[in-house]
Amino acid sequence: MVSFVYYIPEQTMSYLHFDKTLMTNLEETLPREILRTNRSGAYHCTTIVDCNTRKYHGLLVIPVPELDDDPHVLISSLDETVVQHGAEFNLGLHQYWGYNFSPNGNKYIREFDCDKIPTTKYRVGGVVLEKEKLFAHNENRILIRYTLLDAHSETTLRLRPYLAFRSVRQFTHENSQASRDYQEVENGIKTRMYPGYPELFMQTSKRCQFVFCPDWYRKFEYSKELERGYDFNEDLYVPGYFEVKIEKGESIVFSAGDSEANVKTLKRTFTVEANRRTPRDSFYHCLKNSAHQFHNKQGRYHYILAGYPWFKCRARDMFIALPGLTLALGEKDEFESAMATAREAVNDFLKNRESKCKIEEIDKPDVLLWAVWSIQQYAKFVSKKSAWDKYGKMITDIVEFIRLNRHRNCFLHENALLHVNGKEVAATWMNSTASGSPVVPRTGYVVEVNALWYNAQMFVADMNREFGKKEIAARYESMAAKTAVSFKNVFVNEYGYLFDFVDGMNPDWSVRPNMIFAAAFDYSPLDLRQKKNVVDIVTKELLTPKGVRSLSPKSFGYNPNYVGPQRERDYAYHQGTAWPWLAGFYFEAYLKVFRRSGLAFVERQMIGYEDEMTSHCVGSLPELFDGNPPFRGRGAVSFAMNVAEILRTFKIIKQFE
Repeated sequence: MVSFVYYIPEQTMSYLHFDKTLMTNLEETLPREILRTNRSGAYHCTTIVDCNTRKYHGLLVIPVPELDDDPHVLISSLDETVVQHGAEFNLGLHQYWGYNFSPNGNKYIREFDCDKIPTTKYRVGGVVLEKEKLFAHNENRILIRYTLLDAHSETTLRLRPYLAFRSVRQFTHENSQASRDYQEVENGIKTRMYPGYPELFMQTSKRCQFVFCPDWYRKFEYSKELERGYDFNEDLYVPGYFEVKIEKGESIVFSAGDSEANVKTLKRTFTVEANRRTPRDSFYHCLKNSAHQFHNKQGRYHYILAGYPWFKCRARDMFIALPGLTLALGEKDEFESAMATAREAVNDFLKNRESKCKIEEIDKPDVLLWAVWSIQQYAKFVSKKSAWDKYGKMITDIVEFIRLNRHRNCFLHENALLHVNGKEVAATWMNSTASGSPVVPRTGYVVEVNALWYNAQMFVADMNREFGKKEIAARYESMAAKTAVSFKNVFVNEYGYLFDFVDGMNPDWSVRPNMIFAAAFDYSPLDLRQKKNVVDIVTKELLTPKGVRSLSPKSFGYNPNYVGPQRERDYAYHQGTAWPWLAGFYFEAYLKVFRRSGLAFVERQMIGYEDEMTSHCVGSLPELFDGNPPFRGRGAVSFAMNVAEILRTFKIIKQFE
């Protein structure tokens, strides 16, 4: 059996290392992206060769709440030029109209390493320059440290910023409204292209010269937007460039942020920040680092972002991801902090009042039940007593709210099953729409909604019984018993698997992954034989090395490739694509059925996700994968539920071992 330690090795060699051969090959490097965040909604994202391929890419992307809820790209990129003996060597790389690249600075890259912080080494003749980037904690600031490792003559470093000052959902183009004004600050300048934006401070740790040379650079092309059927061109404004002499062995730090930096402490700040980073020297540590990037703290509110670079905080994603992103890492306080925000939003919803919490889609019929499941994981990983003291009233209120039919789209029928309307508006996680209607109109009795309902009733009953509320416990146990009988009668079909949903007398025969929840939850209406049947068919028809398919290849409408314009992708989104987060529940169900004898199989499956650490967003997992080989990663570059469920699988494996 493969040991769990295989996934958390003590390594000294570089885990995320890319050599010259790969770095000079744009077909290999442009699909690989890096992401850095500051837990306050700001981020830095680009490809590993610093060539932006999305409108969401940028060197400094920050929230501007005075304008809207979107992040805004202040600095798109920063070109470095090495000057020796009057000769200029531009290390930058941009894609322009017609798939033309300039100035091809990637040809000077000798290696790229991302174990601790993104580090690129360039060789230009006798010059060896190292560039390291990090995002400062607790402030909107990108820091870049340049170290001249080798040089045989006087060397000047020139830094040219490309400014955008726009929402991540828009483009900027040459215009006369953009301000060219700037003011000098210590070792740099501050500028602001448009009213309403914060001032942008660009400074260096060493005295530099700013050369004012304003110009627009035109027709940048973003290949990922072109792939996705969106507009893909923009212009960027360059106010000028910074020049600073650099000696062999010297380090210079460039800072860009929405507040002025203390240039005298920039070097020390960079070192302190770098030392705080957990090395990404293993699969587990990559996911741990990635998990921290989804935390978004805004004042007293603590959110979990659904993914980068375009997702906000969505209630379902938050509740599903929270245990894996926090409890699986031993971060109980982080769970409690985020759940405090979620509890406020849930209470506001239960009392039908407007909430100040910016958590989207809390009104979906399964969301409250996922909140109960999330707290159930807290009870398992921390203690039942702590869970009862902190969240006992919340989970009881949720079940009562549903039992009394107070939810707008979740109705308890006499058979003790929940009925939802998913014909006009998507009601579950399979929420893609086309022409205003759900692509998968899951309506009526939905399998995972009712599996969640049974699980919630039993968990709340057990918690109430354990802590002295026997009458309440008896009521929920009685109703749960009725739910279990109806669940089997409605969902278990003659072929041994479960209908995905049943609308009146019309069951959906499609083989979909949502039945796996009924086998994975701690409280299941299914017996062991029925659980095994579910696990077996998911294994045979839905399991891939990158996740569980959203539809079987044998079912009508199978569409495994998430490519093309928005409409085409909407029709493929839940029609055969593979999702890693579903694999977390599949692994849990598999081990519930096969116990320790299933460990070797689960651990082998985990290798498929480790392979992704050097692809897509380096060190993280993308939103979804194509359902057919070669299982290419698609969608958002880093997705919270995927990272969370693979981390929770680590925890489950360790508990079994």
